[in-house]
Amino acid sequence: QVQLVESGGGLVQPGGSLRLSCAASGFTFSTYHMSWFRQRIGKERELVASIGNSGNVMSHVDSVRGRFTISRDNAKNMVWLQMNSLQPEDTAVYFCGAVWSWSDRWDVNNYAYWGLGTQVTVTS
Repeated sequence: QVQLVESGGGLVQPGGSLRLSCAASGFTFSTYHMSWFRQRIGKERELVASIGNSGNVMSHVDSVRGRFTISRDNAKNMVWLQMNSLQPEDTAVYFCGAVWSWSDRWDVNNYAYWGLGTQVTVTS
C-alpha cells in the first residue's frame, strides 16, 4: 500500500521556522522525484519545491527561494522541507507528492502519489 505521510506542521510566529517531513512507503521511493506543494484557502495547490530522485537537483519557486530548502534521504524514504523566515502568506496546507518525470513536476495532475497534508499557520 502506497503511503505518503506528512508531519511537522503547526502554529508559528512570523520569522519562525518549521521542518516538514514526508515519510514514503509502498513504492520505489528512489525512482521518483519528490515535491512539496501548498494550498492556501480558496486557492489552487501550488508547487513550492522539488528534488530529483537522486537528490542531485533541486528547485524552489521564487516566493520561497532563500527561505525554504527541500532535501531527501533515499535510505530512509524521507523528504523534508526546512522552512525559515516564515511569513503569514506561507499559511497553507502543505502536501508532498511523487512524480515520475522531472519536467512534469509543475502540474498536480502528473503526480502519482500524494499525502494528506499538514497544516502550517503563521500568525502573531
